[in-house]
Amino acid sequence: MRNGLLWALLGVLLFSFSVPLTKVALTGFDPYLTATGRAVIAGALAVVLLGAGRVRLPARAQLRPLLLTALGAVFGWPILLALALQRTTSAHAAVIAAFMPLTTALIAVLRTHERVSRQFWLAAGCGTAALVTFALTRGGGQDGDLVADALVVGAVLASSWCYVEGASVTRTMPGWQVISWVVVLALPATVPLTVLLLWRSPPHADGAAWVSLVALGVSSMYLGFFAWYRGLAGAGIAIGGQVQQLQALLTLVWSAWWLHEQVAPLTVATAVVVVGCVTWAVQARRHPPGR
Repeated sequence: MRNGLLWALLGVLLFSFSVPLTKVALTGFDPYLTATGRAVIAGALAVVLLGAGRVRLPARAQLRPLLLTALGAVFGWPILLALALQRTTSAHAAVIAAFMPLTTALIAVLRTHERVSRQFWLAAGCGTAALVTFALTRGGGQDGDLVADALVVGAVLASSWCYVEGASVTRTMPGWQVISWVVVLALPATVPLTVLLLWRSPPHADGAAWVSLVALGVSSMYLGFFAWYRGLAGAGIAIGGQVQQLQALLTLVWSAWWLHEQVAPLTVATAVVVVGCVTWAVQARRHPPGR
């Protein structure tokens, strides 16, 4: 389980750049283009790796969860997040996204029938509460509106669902092949959409926006899932997913660094509380409920 958690932590570290990178990319690209463009970049890398490894095509039974994962990872999360970030700040989006570990765990329980203890849910709830309190007390919740919040909630649900669907395929396929096939299967849609968006709305991006878009495609859209799916396969979806509690906190740190938001000293204290809650959740191993 320890190795699985370390891999999940690496995935969360790479995912934590997604929100601030998207915010920067939006300064030069259409919000829909930030989603399809990153997917095309990831798909191009995946074609090379799958071809070099001479990986066989997915089995028919694997296509359905792969396509469902693509809906959430390629279209749902990136598009809804980009639209939300047009109306609110990166920090405010992190407030809502702090609930992602709980939604991932809940979907995992409903979808895969994982059984977790009450202590696990209590630890998950405490960690999420600490993140939300931290974000709200440093002003992260003052710059959004109901539409932006609804868009982020939709993005969180889409992301959580694709995490669970994709992780279910890792039982029969290595994690790097899962995300590779996800972005490759999406290419028939993402390539023409990207070309159309470039034609209708030519980008006016500077170097920072281009670097952010490429980084989104290479890291958040592709390499992050290598580590994330390996971590979930090793630690379990519901328990491994609790490492994701750190994502919102890391996102706030990157937002403060890149977007020049003020960082309160409370960050250190909150980090200690969140890490403690994650450790607590991991220790609350899955076991059948008592009589």
